[in-house]
Amino acid sequence: MTVLDRRTLNRATLARQLLLERADMPALDAVAHLCGLQAQEPQEPFVGLWSRLRAFAPAELSDLLTGRHVVRTHLMRRTVHLVTADDALAWRGRHDAMLRQRVLGTYRRELEGVDLGELAAAGRAVLADGAPRSMSELARAVAGRWPDAGPRPLGEMLVAALIPMVQLPPRGLWRTKAGVRNVPLASWLGRDIAPTEPNGPTPDTPDTAGPSGNPTAPDPVGETLVRRYLAAFGPAASADLRAWCGLAGLPRAVAAVREELVTFRDERGRELLDLPGAPRPDPGTPAPVRFLSAFDNAILGYHDRGRVIDDAHRGLSVAGERAVLVDGRVAATWTSEDGTVRVTPLRRFSRAERTAVTAEGEDLAAFLSDGGTRRAVIDASSV
Repeated sequence: MTVLDRRTLNRATLARQLLLERADMPALDAVAHLCGLQAQEPQEPFVGLWSRLRAFAPAELSDLLTGRHVVRTHLMRRTVHLVTADDALAWRGRHDAMLRQRVLGTYRRELEGVDLGELAAAGRAVLADGAPRSMSELARAVAGRWPDAGPRPLGEMLVAALIPMVQLPPRGLWRTKAGVRNVPLASWLGRDIAPTEPNGPTPDTPDTAGPSGNPTAPDPVGETLVRRYLAAFGPAASADLRAWCGLAGLPRAVAAVREELVTFRDERGRELLDLPGAPRPDPGTPAPVRFLSAFDNAILGYHDRGRVIDDAHRGLSVAGERAVLVDGRVAATWTSEDGTVRVTPLRRFSRAERTAVTAEGEDLAAFLSDGGTRRAVIDASSV
């Protein structure tokens, strides 16, 4: 079986993530191709798309949010993602059990004795008037029935797990600061969420072999997730797939599509799966400097992140640090303030690398300031 070294996997990741060459595609198509963008920091998807698209205008993404073509919702890994409306409706049911389990993993003691079916019904009754609500408002409205649980656990269980919600604009719009106001996903989009199975998961059903815990049950949504993940992140191992979506129960989906796939090994001996026609560029392909958004899935979308970031710096990817790719790997972090992009290297840059990082940083500064500033500073004292 062919072994793909780390540099080969790096170039494949950059190509799939639209980071090897900026793409000529609408923002909606990019969001769909990328399987969404992690978006708990509301402005970060704008940077993520700017780094990937040749002619990205922030108003395009804002219009997609207000036009209800993309939504901000809890999905993969129980984190807020910006995804297309179609994907949110198609995928949410398959994530329900995982979302409940993850909230229970945080608040199991507080939610002991709370019937989650009754809690969901109470939350839906509050939301029946159609008014958007913050998580704390929704929690306070139902807290009288479960006074011992506390508002935070009740609110998180309702908003992040029991009731599929969207965060309404203006949150997530370009250069806009706004609090979180939630409404049910189906009512916002005017369409129903796709069902998983007639006997779907219950709150206590472990997310194992299939969407209902039945190892023989078909998992068509899981099969779609496998294909879509590989198109945007492959070649990848099953552990990488789990790390991206948070779902443990995809072995049957993988088995169902395995005959469609090609397989490789990485240098650690792990089996890697991939779509046969997906790009796997020559490892010698030059990789331009790219500035990533906070929590960018080009890093977080894998269990083994060594294809993009050194183990010594792995913690940066979960701490919200924005990364700079140099020759395809994380080589610096960056911040922006008062129209200036400031870069903190994690290693020494060559003269050519400094020139390339400065040029890309100036372009980013211009983007963030609507063309008003083109200033990038590299902190020479950091290494």
